[in-house]
Amino acid sequence: MLKRLEVLYRQYFPKRMKNYKLFISTLSNKKGLEIGGPSSAFSSKGYLPIYSHLKTLDGCNFSSNTIWEGSISEGMNFNYGNRKGLQIISDGIKLDTVKTNQYDFLLSCHSLEHFANPLKALEEWKRIVNDNGYILLIVPHKDNTFDHKRPITTLEHLIEDYKNETQENDTTHFEEVIELHDISMDEGVKDIESLKKRTFDNFNNRCVHHHVFNTPLLVKIANHLNFKICDIQHFNPFNIIILLQKNEESLADNNTFLNHKNEVYQKEKFPSDKIW
Repeated sequence: MLKRLEVLYRQYFPKRMKNYKLFISTLSNKKGLEIGGPSSAFSSKGYLPIYSHLKTLDGCNFSSNTIWEGSISEGMNFNYGNRKGLQIISDGIKLDTVKTNQYDFLLSCHSLEHFANPLKALEEWKRIVNDNGYILLIVPHKDNTFDHKRPITTLEHLIEDYKNETQENDTTHFEEVIELHDISMDEGVKDIESLKKRTFDNFNNRCVHHHVFNTPLLVKIANHLNFKICDIQHFNPFNIIILLQKNEESLADNNTFLNHKNEVYQKEKFPSDKIW
């Protein structure tokens, strides 16, 4: 009975992430692009309900048929909330049809981990937002996901992927994924054989998490690409929410977010964030 009441309560009063109003006010009445959306996190009942506050939002998916969205087509077919934007069919790492500085911001919810070359993707996303524009990332923290047995990717590894121009057909991490993936936490696979099948067909389905993230890694990435971190939040059970600002005029220094005294670590949810 109590569980049913809680479900009913949450229909009218959804859980929100801490400081969500700051994120909304920053992006309110601006035009943006979402990679891999639409995302329930940004809906009216999500923990960061930003869709209704935006001026316009377009969407980009890698294929006209995805596991998450089914069949989609280019044109004014990107449905977010009760609104529509332009649907782009393109690999998110190479947005040839998008002009430099075209958007005020970019959204990415649980998509960065699916890129074999995330620094290249972020560099491209940085290109298409205007000066002082924003990138809002939601990335799964490895500790509470089916990746919890895998080692955290290092910044050095990501830099090597960038230098080597690693492509989306890369299979480097497949053996690790199959060996260390916690099938009991993944509703998308039934057993090891179905995991293998999905993994080796990744170029078509893009389900593999090529890389594994924690909060300090995202801070290091922001420093490396010279983004200013506006805020970082955690939201149970496994979400890291980070708001980045394009920064071309000075050298970004986000090292306060690598200090264990920073507020983001005070109510520790993720053991692997303890890098000290």
